[in-house]
Amino acid sequence: MSKPSDPASNHAAPEGLHEPADDLNADQLNASEQRFRLLVQGVTDYAIYMLSPEGMVSNWNSGAERIKGYTESEVLNTHFSRFHTQEDQACGLPGKSLVIAAETGRYEKEGWRVRKDGSQFWAHVIIDALYDPDGTVVGFAKITRDITEKKQAEQELERANAALFQSQKLEALGQLTGGVAHDFNNLLSVLASGLDVLTTHAQGHSELKMIQSMRRAIERGAALTQQLLSFARRQPLKAEYYNINSLISSFDPVLRRAIDASISLSIELSSQISAVLIDAARFEAALLNLVVNARDAMPDGGHIRMSTQDTTLRAHEVGTLPEGNYVKVTVTDTGTGMPQEAVKRAVEPFFTTKELGKGTGLGLSQVYGFITQSGGDLVINSKAGEGTSICMYLPAVEDDAPIKEAGHSSGDAETVLVVEDEPDVLDVAAELVRSIGYGVVTATNGEDALELLRKQPQINVLFTDVMMPSGINGIELARRALSLRPQLKVLLTSGYPLPVLQSEHGTIDEFSFMNKPYRLAELAQKLRTAH
Repeated sequence: MSKPSDPASNHAAPEGLHEPADDLNADQLNASEQRFRLLVQGVTDYAIYMLSPEGMVSNWNSGAERIKGYTESEVLNTHFSRFHTQEDQACGLPGKSLVIAAETGRYEKEGWRVRKDGSQFWAHVIIDALYDPDGTVVGFAKITRDITEKKQAEQELERANAALFQSQKLEALGQLTGGVAHDFNNLLSVLASGLDVLTTHAQGHSELKMIQSMRRAIERGAALTQQLLSFARRQPLKAEYYNINSLISSFDPVLRRAIDASISLSIELSSQISAVLIDAARFEAALLNLVVNARDAMPDGGHIRMSTQDTTLRAHEVGTLPEGNYVKVTVTDTGTGMPQEAVKRAVEPFFTTKELGKGTGLGLSQVYGFITQSGGDLVINSKAGEGTSICMYLPAVEDDAPIKEAGHSSGDAETVLVVEDEPDVLDVAAELVRSIGYGVVTATNGEDALELLRKQPQINVLFTDVMMPSGINGIELARRALSLRPQLKVLLTSGYPLPVLQSEHGTIDEFSFMNKPYRLAELAQKLRTAH
């Protein structure tokens, strides 16, 4: 008999129970790969794709299509260098990145990448090398993420921190400068009062001459402290509502007289401009300061462009200014420009890029102090050899603000006779008057001044010091000048207070008067309104 068979042999094995193990592993592998493909394709925030050892694209996920703009059919079997900028391609960066990944196993870097439409985005890139069991590179896995918004946020934060640091530094410098200037002013006041007492006891011309020289030195010191106080934002402002275009238009002739024939000036005023709350005389002085600086930066000639426009700023987009509407006034020149280190320090008191003796280093610091005291900010853009652009931002005010009419400039084609017995003071006064656009004729005494008035009919304004020891004084000169030229405008100036002069010479209300020391803005305003 045959051997009974195993009972188990009478039952058929379950389906698949005896399938080869290799077939089972292949199915599992296929299922795993399918799940992986679904995972990769479902990721849309990252561009994930494979590269051949030569850098050819071998697959492409939906995130890559969303970020870079190419469909899979457009990029398969093309070189991944197409996603780099032309500059990166020219220096061989795509190839270098694969070499690094192959040698070290990974390459990671941030940089600009190019989309299909030509736009650029800031990318975080990782390239991982893929090896076979023998350690040979068989390809690369590449992951790219668009981090443009993160980069912009970091840059905004960096700019805000830099602006805050600069603002705090200038604020501290302003407090120090203002304190020193205030104390120095007090010392000068004591000296000036002492000289007033000495003047009453002076005997003879030589003593008066010496006292006047001392007084002029005090006046120069006082003028310096005024400039420092302007930077420190401690100068009183007479702020009123103005249309900035009207102010610039009325001051146009003075600005044009401040430059020479080798320099052209164009003024482009926006047809729609908001009103601002500002001290008109100080604003005109700021404009003049910027134009004179631009002129000095173009010794061989060039072009100055002045423009206005309304603009809306985000918080801290410009310095520490809050979000809101602003009026932007820009003065641009084609001059020598400044290196970045100089730009960073340009508004600091006494910092200057001009030759020794050619500048005080207080011009831009005064402009900065005035603009910030008016609630705005100042931005300087410059490169060595490429000119300079200075933007003043002033807060815009509501449309229903009561707008004050700008005065009309009379500087065009006017000539001022400057009379001062002290030569160095005469030179400074004449240069100031000349810098704000007037023609200048000078005299060191009253008799010479009268002779000039007889011979030169183009003289429109007499600007004279009151105290002149030799010959006639400034008040007598003014009265005799008006008898010769009734239409002549007269501006008197003195280091003595007006009540002291009136007690000695009687009322002088028929003349315009300005105390020494005077600021450039005050001089410009007084000359324009002299009667």
